[in-house]
Amino acid sequence: MALLLRVVILVLLLALSSCGYNKIQALDEQTKANWSEVVNQYQRRADLVPNLVATVKGYAQQEKDILIQVTQARSRVGSLQITPELASDPEKLKQFQDAQGQLGAALSRLLVVSENYPNLKSDQSFRDLQAQLEGTENRITVARNRYIQSVADYNTYLRSFPQNMTAKMFGYQIKPNFAVANEAQIAAPPKVDFDAPSAPAASPSPAGG
Repeated sequence: MALLLRVVILVLLLALSSCGYNKIQALDEQTKANWSEVVNQYQRRADLVPNLVATVKGYAQQEKDILIQVTQARSRVGSLQITPELASDPEKLKQFQDAQGQLGAALSRLLVVSENYPNLKSDQSFRDLQAQLEGTENRITVARNRYIQSVADYNTYLRSFPQNMTAKMFGYQIKPNFAVANEAQIAAPPKVDFDAPSAPAASPSPAGG
């Protein structure tokens, strides 16, 4: 009886391995790890916002509107409940992406405005915060790309035969992903041009006028 039980267990293990169960587990764990890194990098950015806003306010109090926009955008990000289940809910994932996109856009506008204040640009604290923010944005892009690729790999594998049968049997479902249509545009740094347009040349006076 004991020998028969071991044989049955071995057969089941081989069946699960051949139908992709083990790889589904591995791919699922990879998406979870990459999601955690995305959340960590976005949180790193949010943590920089209070000091950045306070520093800019010290030199540019008149830029109240943009400072309020950044603060409100960070508040919206902070109000989201970041749970592991969020990444599996298409609607909640979109809300997360939209909130992070709004904060990123507001921070880009804040950095553009800062170009108008030489004293602010020369402040060491501001330069340090700006460098940290730029580094964090780069890490966010890397983390997002890794997550997008891992979800794509997971979804492709689940849709293939016979893994799709295994997934259905054990309740694994296709995961939603970040929208990537505007990824390049979002990642592009803002272009700043403070050069005033040249005044049109005066028309020459009529001869003999």
